[in-house]
Formats: sequence, C-alpha cells, structure tokens
Amino acid sequence: MSEPTGAARRRGPFKVGDQVQLTDPKGRHYTFTLEEGKSFHTHKGAFPHDELIGAPEGSVVRTTGNVAYLALRPLLPDYVLSMPRGAAVVYPKDAGQILAMADIFPGARVVEAGVGSGSLSSFLLRAIGDDGMLHSYERRADFAEIATQNVERYFGGPHPAWTLTVGDLQDNLSDADVDRVILDMLAPWECLEAVSKALVPGGILCAYVATTTQMARTVEAIREHGTFNEPSAWETMVRTWHVEGLAVRPDHRMIGHTGFLLTARRLADGVEPPLRRRRPAKGAYGEDYTGPGKDAAAASGGGSADRG
Repeated sequence: MSEPTGAARRRGPFKVGDQVQLTDPKGRHYTFTLEEGKSFHTHKGAFPHDELIGAPEGSVVRTTGNVAYLALRPLLPDYVLSMPRGAAVVYPKDAGQILAMADIFPGARVVEAGVGSGSLSSFLLRAIGDDGMLHSYERRADFAEIATQNVERYFGGPHPAWTLTVGDLQDNLSDADVDRVILDMLAPWECLEAVSKALVPGGILCAYVATTTQMARTVEAIREHGTFNEPSAWETMVRTWHVEGLAVRPDHRMIGHTGFLLTARRLADGVEPPLRRRRPAKGAYGEDYTGPGKDAAAASGGGSADRG
C-alpha cells in the first residue's frame, strides 16, 4: 500500500528538498528548503545545509556565531502563514473550523470557490486524501498560479485529488453529487443556485466572509432559496497564554476577527424547509431593510424568516 501524497515528506530524517523551520532562542522562525552544498545565513552566523541532511527532525544546529537553532519541519499552519501570497490566506484557526464544522472526511467530494493563495486548498486536500476530489475555482489566473505553486511545494508535487479551474464558479460548475461546497468569495449568495444543484441531499455549504453585511445577506439568501436548512453563523478568536512559573496570564495579543463562517445543509428535492419556532425580533425586517425576502417579510408582518 503506497503512502498518501506528501506523507513521506512529513516523517523520517531530513532529506534534500525538505522544508525546514528553524527556531532561534527568542522564538523567531526561519523557513528554508534543504539543498546540498548550500548554507543558511543569519546575522548570527551561518551553517551548512549538509549538517541537517540525514539528521533526525528535532535536531539542534549551531551557527558560526555559536547561536543554537532548533530544526523541525514546519507544520501546515506554519507553512500557510509563511508561504508566498497572492490573496490573503485562510488562517489556520478558520481552516480548522471549516474542516470540523463542514465535516470534511477522507474521500469526500469537495468544491471550493476562491482558492486565493492555496491555504485552505492544502488543508482540504490533506483531509480528503488521494481518494477524494477537490475542484477549486479561482477567478484570477495570477492567484491560481501562486496557489498551485504553494500546494505543490507543500505536497512535493501535484496532488492527484486536485483540479483547479480559472473562472467563476457559477459559470463553470459542472460537478455533480458533491458532498461539500466551500465558498470564500465576496458574494457567495450569487452561487446558491449552482451550489444547490451540485450538492447531494444532506451535503454541506460552508461560506467564509469578512463582514457582517456579507454574512447577513448570505444567511437571508440561503433562507429565501428554500433548498437548505436554517444556516448557522459564527466567528472564532484565539488567545494564547503566557505560562512561566507563577506568571500565568493571557497574552496581551490575540488572533481576533479574521472572518465569519456559516454553514447550511442541502435538503432533499421537493422538501419545504420546516418553520422556525422563534420569530425574528420586532423590527428585524423594518422599513429600512432592503435585503432578500423583503417583500415576503412585509406581507407577513416581519415573519419571512420564520422559514429556514
């Protein structure tokens, strides 16, 4: 049985072509690719790559300036934060939420729109494995090229489960019987018809948006479309802690808002979404509301969102 794509690059002694992450005494990271005969240079001195080739992961090397560096392979969260960027990357905290809450499983058939720099694509490919399918759509050819380079650098070459199409999802989506759809784009509500046709009953739509207005419009559009259950929306924040002796306290800096996530599941064909038990707050669909379902909200006295 052959190893999954990229697995051989994640274990064993360091080899030529491996990515190495050095950590200095102050916790700063430096990432480079091992090459025979090359040297790594810092303002604290240098050391030859050959010193690490064949050494076990977790080795310590010293520069000519006698500064010790810990050598490890970068984890995927480290890699995506340091890789070349075209568009902004999906942060690891959000990628982890997508993998968990969109229930990405080995062998899943996944469609992704908005590949950006390839961050989320890398997480998705590692989760679905070689027997899955990830079809990514990216409008900009320059972003697609950068994403391809980043993904192939991480996996050590092309991934057998990945197809990348340059163009709009709503104009090019031809996949059927898709298990999951991930939308990282400005206007995900424009893709609901195409996504609804592609998803299997019970399949999950997951959208990643930056602003409250995008989130609200996407949620209302999903409700109005009528082929999904009531969507859920949330955001996550990460706060690290300083732990040293009796000094145990939260760090002053944290990873706060990066984006909103929302999920909804595809209903069976011909099924009406069940009524929501809780009516919206009074005034939620007031006279100044101009979003999806405005006419139905007015006709029912503000209760168009009773269906979800």
